[in-house]
Amino acid sequence: MQPTISIPQHWGYPRFALQQRTKDGIILGLYYYPNGTELAEQFGDGWRYALMPNKNSDELFHFQESQIQPLSPQELFSQIRAEIEFYQSQIAILQQQLFAITGGSTNG
Repeated sequence: MQPTISIPQHWGYPRFALQQRTKDGIILGLYYYPNGTELAEQFGDGWRYALMPNKNSDELFHFQESQIQPLSPQELFSQIRAEIEFYQSQIAILQQQLFAITGGSTNG
């Protein structure tokens, strides 16, 4: 069963999704300031997003929807390709370590 999120119809739909990569980082959270509330009057109504600049960061930044810039298809491709290459090299290192401790035996 997939988790679902219900958004009231009068809020409008968010432009960005959880875990979407953007120029400012990865979206980890989103929240909404409804029109007529104190927060909306102070900061503006609409969707806001919590982004982490990179997966090793301990910082979290908050942006209004209009402040977020999506990645181009080429930028997204490059980021994902670099991450795949990183994990493939990590797998190769782990396989070498496993080979070394098992003496070349593949059945542990």
